[in-house]
Amino acid sequence: MAEDKDNNDTEQTEEQAGGKKKKLIIFGGIGIVLIITVVLVLWLFGGSSEGESAAAANDMSSAAAPSSSPRPEIGNALYVGMPRPFVFIVPGDSRERTVQIKAQLMVRGEESEELAKKHIPLIEGTLHEVFSSTTADRLKTAEGKGQLRELALTEVRSALEEVTGKPVVEQVLFTSLVMQ
Repeated sequence: MAEDKDNNDTEQTEEQAGGKKKKLIIFGGIGIVLIITVVLVLWLFGGSSEGESAAAANDMSSAAAPSSSPRPEIGNALYVGMPRPFVFIVPGDSRERTVQIKAQLMVRGEESEELAKKHIPLIEGTLHEVFSSTTADRLKTAEGKGQLRELALTEVRSALEEVTGKPVVEQVLFTSLVMQ
């Protein structure tokens, strides 16, 4: 009987030790997963100080050497929405078509954003001239829309550069284009 009692005590001790090992392994695994998750989140969303310092060094070197093409100010991308959609009539293959375009401007930095907001009437006038000069056939294709966006960007940059001395706008974006 004493042997049976000793065997039962030994088995219970081994089961408790085995249960503790399992718990330790499970909690260790959970801890490792949490640590990896935190590191990945910080890496993805926290940015890299090395990349930022390298970008700053590139900006310094490019500022020292004159650039052949005008570049907007470096900074966060900001979007300036046009207050009203552009509505105009374009010639089509069989009849005239009414077109409505909603546009936004992508600028870099708060100074460029303020300049763009200040000169909205100039920008609207320039965009309306560019948009009105197109045809319905060109607006039916993605290539035609892309060419219109590029022409709009070139004309807006040119108009703003005459007034402000800077190109200000990096992209003209169409947020909506409807043709009837």
